[in-house]
Amino acid sequence: MKILVIGGTNFIGPPVVRRLSEIGHEVTVFHRGKTTADLPEGVNYIQGDRKNLAAHQSQFAKIAPQVVLDMIPYTEQDARDLINTFKGISGRIVAISSQDVYRAYNVLLQREQGIEPIPLKEDSALRTQLYPFRELPERPLNCPADYDKILVEQVVMGNLDLPGTILRLPMVYGSHDPLHRLFPYIKRMDDNRPAIVLEESIANWCGCWGYVENVAEAIALSVINERAAGQIYNVAEPSIVSEAERIRNIGRIVGWHGEVVIAPKSKMPESWNLGFNTKQHWVSDTTRIRQELSYSEPIPQEEALRQTISWQRNHPPKDTSKWVAPELLDYANEDAVLEALK
Repeated sequence: MKILVIGGTNFIGPPVVRRLSEIGHEVTVFHRGKTTADLPEGVNYIQGDRKNLAAHQSQFAKIAPQVVLDMIPYTEQDARDLINTFKGISGRIVAISSQDVYRAYNVLLQREQGIEPIPLKEDSALRTQLYPFRELPERPLNCPADYDKILVEQVVMGNLDLPGTILRLPMVYGSHDPLHRLFPYIKRMDDNRPAIVLEESIANWCGCWGYVENVAEAIALSVINERAAGQIYNVAEPSIVSEAERIRNIGRIVGWHGEVVIAPKSKMPESWNLGFNTKQHWVSDTTRIRQELSYSEPIPQEEALRQTISWQRNHPPKDTSKWVAPELLDYANEDAVLEALK
């Protein structure tokens, strides 16, 4: 199968490209040329800007990919450009989305009221407010102000001439994670902190996670399986663990001898306010992709954490002072809470 991958050189892209190439497909990567990645021999490249797909339409037509995988459609216009460029050239579009489309995400951020039932299924309620990051002073990964995966999904799934597939990804961790999601905890453990204090509502909160290589496997299956046409899939680890359990698992693998201490809000500093509605858990049902595409994680969770910890220790962020998880106290405040709990 001929497959074109748009944006295949960052974080999740390379393991997807490697997996597709490994199982014998002809892969071409369209990217800006600003990032290098360790990709297999035989992978082809077209250099260009995602914002100007139409300029490369003749090159795409020569390749005639059966499936186009877009790793980076952030906006409604991105999706429209995608459809307009590949209509009549490709047979199907696979677009990467996010589980931030669900109304539960806005409830978590205290932008909508009530509590959404979990686990979230593909037909669960979506956000009623668009552009979730528009008002933030610093948007995740510098995404544009008009970022919204809901609009991307509507465009991709709304075109009858070019079937679409959507994958809603969880919080992804692993090698080359640009957000260094595990770093704040590993640093505390490597600093030999005697305890990590979590306010009790945070300690009990459950989120949706996925290891990068396992997420890549799910994406690859959706690309090569025609049964995925017209479908939306949640992707996430099947086990649901609380934040306290997740940190304890990291600590066990790191070899940390401290403990996770759960504190009532009354013992936290007066200035502490996470700003989340932690009564809203953010976990999803992944039955559909497991049943329809026979998806399962090739790398067990324990090994996934080991590999992530090893990479993170060898690749800490350049300015470690900026990488602090919002739920964690600074060391001085944490010491004060621990003293108050004695």
